[in-house]
Amino acid sequence: MILATKTTSLMASFVLLATLIAPLQAKDLPDFSELAAQNAPSVVNISTKQSSVRRQMRRFNIPDFNDIPEDNPFGDLLRRFLGEHGYQLPDDQVEKQSLGSGFIVSEDGYILTNNHVVSEADEIIVRMSDRREFTAEVIGMDERSDIALIKIQADDLPVVQIGSAKDLKVGEWVLAIGSPFGFDHSVTAGIVSAKGRNLPSENYVPFIQTDVAINPGNSGGPLFNLEGQVVGVNSQIYSRSGGFMGLSFAIPIDVAMDVVEQLKTSGRVSRGWLGVLIQDVTGELAESFGMDRPRGALVARVLPDSPAAKAGLQVGDVILKFNGTTLRSSSELPPLVGSSSVDRPADLEILRAGKKIQVQVNIGELPQEDAMELAQSTSPRVSENRLGLMVSELTGEQRKQLSIPAKNGVLVESVTGRPAREAGIQQGDVILMLNNQDVENVPQFNALVKELPAGKTVAVLVHRNTGPIFLPLRMPPE
Repeated sequence: MILATKTTSLMASFVLLATLIAPLQAKDLPDFSELAAQNAPSVVNISTKQSSVRRQMRRFNIPDFNDIPEDNPFGDLLRRFLGEHGYQLPDDQVEKQSLGSGFIVSEDGYILTNNHVVSEADEIIVRMSDRREFTAEVIGMDERSDIALIKIQADDLPVVQIGSAKDLKVGEWVLAIGSPFGFDHSVTAGIVSAKGRNLPSENYVPFIQTDVAINPGNSGGPLFNLEGQVVGVNSQIYSRSGGFMGLSFAIPIDVAMDVVEQLKTSGRVSRGWLGVLIQDVTGELAESFGMDRPRGALVARVLPDSPAAKAGLQVGDVILKFNGTTLRSSSELPPLVGSSSVDRPADLEILRAGKKIQVQVNIGELPQEDAMELAQSTSPRVSENRLGLMVSELTGEQRKQLSIPAKNGVLVESVTGRPAREAGIQQGDVILMLNNQDVENVPQFNALVKELPAGKTVAVLVHRNTGPIFLPLRMPPE
């Protein structure tokens, strides 16, 4: 009887404790209802109309004949064939798709969205939360940041409050509003998973990673903090299925608004440029450069006539600081450079030959494209060395295609030895530097190989079809 009484008392205590804890737990969780209600009118659904014929013409780089001048000899033929007043397409040749989201940034109709949402559109249709529809015009697009600015003819529109991603903290709650799969004004929430993510598709955007449920159709929609401020533009997901997997990426609103202002004023975006190709410093490379730990951005190539070349930067330099900001990894450098003012000096702290030095660079403007291809070699092979490499001289045509100086580099014909294979050297690589010394030709390269210290890790710079890269080469003991 006494045992039953104690058990009943204990059960009652648990019940009382549970009833006290439940409200506390519920109280600690954020309530997004007011935030969603206040900001939903500022978020829009974006759909597009696109001619299937025009899409195919763009695919094969065929110009729209309406843009051909009147005096062009082929103009009359095209007009007779396709119609006197342009394409008269039946309804089944015009596609309409709900592609994404956007949000209003000014009362007079400026709307921010993703470049990939509107880049192929012939007509852009914006639908408001009150079901009104407008046809939008493109003010400007920037493919590198995936930001586009469009405008509708309307006044007194509800606008979002612009915040800053700089104050975001990992673990902080955030909320997204968008149109996943065309379901207008869907609200999803989560936390900031990481900041400053560098994605292969864009080196100049330090993405915000979240676990907010983002799906196709959310692109271009806003990411809010708990204060109701936009801190990011939902842009990409990482998924093996095409759906949400807890890895979503947003463009920081600071980056997006800088692009918006440039598109408004000049119709194009200007970014800072150093003119170097960089990579991370691994543990083994840090050892070879005499560093106590991996950090900074390792310069794998200095482009000719670039700001970096004019300032005297060299291959093998490790950039440790940019304008006073310490670089933990190489991915932190491009956004800092890209957001710098063109034709303004920037202060760099670099590590060269084990010593820290200060370098001032006058920032240039980022060119549109920089592409190179690796040519196949038909040069004769040479004997194998202690690395297990067979190398040959580069032809003049190969040097020209790769922009390699006349006295620099040897071509890897085959990789048979363990040291080279474990370092990641591949057939077709061009070896430019070995143990911080320029490689000029085959005899000099073999002489450098003979002098490599046994049991030590040295850096080897190679150029391949993806660009130059430093590799850590571990020499076997004697």
